[in-house]
Formats: sequence, C-alpha cells, structure tokens
Amino acid sequence: MSPIALITMPKWGLSMQEGKVNGWLKQPGETVRVGDEVVEVESDKIAGAVESRAEGLLRRQVAKPEDVLPVGGLLGVVAAAEVADADIDAAVTDFLANFKVEVAAAAESGPQPEKVAVGTRSLRYLKLGEGSDVVLLLHGFGGDLNNWLFNHAPLAEKRTVYALDLPGHGESTKDVGSGTLDELTQAVLGFMDATGIESAHLVGHSLGGAVAIKAAAAAPKRVRSLTLICSAGLGSEIDSSYIEGFVSAANRNALKPHAAKLFADSSLVTRQLIDDLLKYKRIEGVDACLRKLSTGLFPGGKQTEVLRDTLGTVGKPVMVICGEQDSIIPPRHADGLPPTVKVERIAKAGHMAMMEAPHDVNRLIDRFLG
Repeated sequence: MSPIALITMPKWGLSMQEGKVNGWLKQPGETVRVGDEVVEVESDKIAGAVESRAEGLLRRQVAKPEDVLPVGGLLGVVAAAEVADADIDAAVTDFLANFKVEVAAAAESGPQPEKVAVGTRSLRYLKLGEGSDVVLLLHGFGGDLNNWLFNHAPLAEKRTVYALDLPGHGESTKDVGSGTLDELTQAVLGFMDATGIESAHLVGHSLGGAVAIKAAAAAPKRVRSLTLICSAGLGSEIDSSYIEGFVSAANRNALKPHAAKLFADSSLVTRQLIDDLLKYKRIEGVDACLRKLSTGLFPGGKQTEVLRDTLGTVGKPVMVICGEQDSIIPPRHADGLPPTVKVERIAKAGHMAMMEAPHDVNRLIDRFLG
C-alpha cells in the first residue's frame, strides 16, 4: 500500500454528485486504523461517516466543515509519521491539479438499474460486482433498492450483488396481488428465475427479512444463507402508528415524524429523503399497494406471520442483526431464537440499521458470508 493514502468524497447511491463536509471525527496527528470513521459528510439524501482504508496518522484535513465537494474530491490525507510534510504537500498539489469534476459524471455512466419481466410484473433491480457468490438484497415496507446505498457497492467488492425493488415499490409494477408474504416470496423466486440466479445469499431488511425467510422455506435449494436486518416475522408486535402514519401521510409535515422513527438519530432524515418518499407515495397505484400490504401483513398493529421456528428448520446459516434502538420492530424479537442463529446487536442504530451503521453491518455480512 502507498505510504500516502487519500480520503475522497464517496459516492453513495446512483444519484449522488456531491457531498457536504459536516465535521471531522479525527484530528490532525491522531492515529487512524483501517475501518476508523474519519469524517462525516452529507449527501442530499443522508449523512454518513467515511471510513479510512489505510493505517497511519491523519496528516491533512484538506476539506473544511461546510465545504461542498464533488464525488471523488479530496477530503484528507492519511500517512505514516515518517512521511515528510513536503511529500504530503506534493501529493495534495498533484491530486488537485489533476482532479476533474467529470469523475462524478463518469461514475454516473456505471451500472444502472434494469427491469425484468416476472410473470405479469416488471421488477426493477441493480446489479453490481461479479463472481459466482451471489447476494440478493431485499428492502422493507415502503422502501426500494436505494435503501442499500451504503451497502451495495461495498458488498459487491467480493461478489455479485443484486438489489431489487419488491412488487409495489420503487419502479417495479404497482401490483402486489393478494398482498401476502407468499405473493412477495413467489415474486422474488420468479426474479431469480428470470435473471438466471440458481441460488443466492438473501439479505432482507424488515419486511424483506420475512420474505427471505419464506423463500428459504419454500425453495431451500435456492437460498444459501439468510441475513435478517431488523426483520419482520420474528414476533407479532410492530408499531402500528408508524405503519398507518406512513401509509396515510400525504405531505411533508405529516410524513416527517414517521420517517424520523426509522432512525435512532432523527437528524439523519433530510429534506431530500422526505421528498423522495413523497414522490414515491404520489405515484399512481402506490397508495392501494401500501394499504393492501399493511392490511394483510400488519392488521391492528400485529404481524400476521411469525416465522421464528422456521429459522431452526431451514438448514441454512442464519444471522440476525438488530438495532437496539429500533422503535418499529422490538429488538427483543431477536431474543430466544434457535441456537443455530447468530445474533448481532448494534447499540446506536434504529430500524434502518444498514443506513445508520453501514460499516458495522457491512463488516458483519462480509464476515458471515466469508
């Protein structure tokens, strides 16, 4: 590894073009290890911390708080103590002289979402990475493939990773059929057929977790492992006020308090995040889909299917990740699971643990799949 490592503005999700520096988490001269969070930046959708991929000292904070940089722009420098200041100055000067804003535009020309016909539906998906090890990411109620913006690319460094818009969500067909878990499960298995995925590791968040469990039970040869993040299906309770509030909200003021429940740190709920949710909710057919799903899956604040015992019988490796501050699905649902299930708890995360603590979640999944 080069003795001088540059920390640059990451690209989170397909639409990110620039980010704002919120503040530094390490100060010049402090020791930095691989995986340490060094600086917090904010895209138009959400704030997050940038990890170091090198070990040494933080030698430069090139970007200052409130600076707005394009994707790929220089944030700071990590290097060993023995590296001369003049060498670091030269590296920074060289980078700034040769960096082109077109880097962000070039990134935009990378892999883009596609659509595939599954029966009478069209399902949108995004495929990243390559290799025979395949992972399929399944989002939760009211979400879409962008819920994995912090996880998709990192997980795809070692494997092929698909993120899917479930029926009724994102840009997939607004048709959930009977609105049951079985219906969604068959759509996922149909998607695997349509894209030639013989078997995959399923990573499901919330509702997507329950769908993943059902898929493993229905087609065990198609599922290699289960990673369940703040998963539905592990207990009967769910926050009915959130479900009803999310479904009913028709404007920013009505939606924001419900979106805030998804995170332990409600400051992560940006104006753009709310705008994106409202844009989705205003698409023709979405209201009917969400109401059918909420009525069929979560009537009266209860989950219709509890699949705890299934985890012990699927014969697959299972990991459950829960946010200890999840206010939508009680973290206690991870208690008392079959002894073969690996349980990981993230203390400072809420329901959207893969967005709120992405580095922790990515490391857990990498280790589990490894």
